[in-house]
Amino acid sequence: MAIPACLVFKMPLRGGKPLYVSFHSQEKPMKKCNPQMTGALVLLAACLTAPVSAAVEDTVSVKTMADALHLVMDSDRTVYTRLIVNRLAAQEKVIKASEHFKDDKALVLPAQMFRFGAEMVAKRSEKLPDVNFSYSLQSMWPVNKQNAPKTQAEKEGLKYVADNKGENYYTTETLGGQKYFTAVYADTGVAPVCVACHNAHPDSPRKDFKIGDVMGGVVIRIPLKS
Repeated sequence: MAIPACLVFKMPLRGGKPLYVSFHSQEKPMKKCNPQMTGALVLLAACLTAPVSAAVEDTVSVKTMADALHLVMDSDRTVYTRLIVNRLAAQEKVIKASEHFKDDKALVLPAQMFRFGAEMVAKRSEKLPDVNFSYSLQSMWPVNKQNAPKTQAEKEGLKYVADNKGENYYTTETLGGQKYFTAVYADTGVAPVCVACHNAHPDSPRKDFKIGDVMGGVVIRIPLKS
């Protein structure tokens, strides 16, 4: 059976040229795409998330892997927030966004979309023993108390990215006998609909968020081989 099209990923060894993604079909190859302009990078990242040994780190570092994963997550969520939720719900007012989206026949909130994606990744990765990573959206001011930090690394990471805007937090931690590389990235308010929702929610412990403020953090964990 002929394959009509495919995505081609190229990631260099250390010191090589930047990674790029290109799309090819049997009819017409297309130009290279900057990875920051495409969510397709997640396919590559998923293929690289087996437990990381020293030999693998010589090719692609675990930090680079985590950064690539976050780049896709953050880009996709920002696009959904700005072009779907903020445009349709806040600007054009053709449909609302609601945490009770099924009952209200509304759009899924960006944070819910992110969580549903994380849950799907966890479920699908059960059948892929070499793909083993997790991610979650957490906050020091969670609307849903389940999204509060639990481990020491999470607490320190969320505080660090809130106090040091533009910087990420990297560490290792051992949970249940397994050692992990843990990265925390700032989650900022990228559209009016984000800050308005948090500031108005009755369960929100903070109601003074502004565009660009750090509202929480994305926590990514990748298992390490001892």
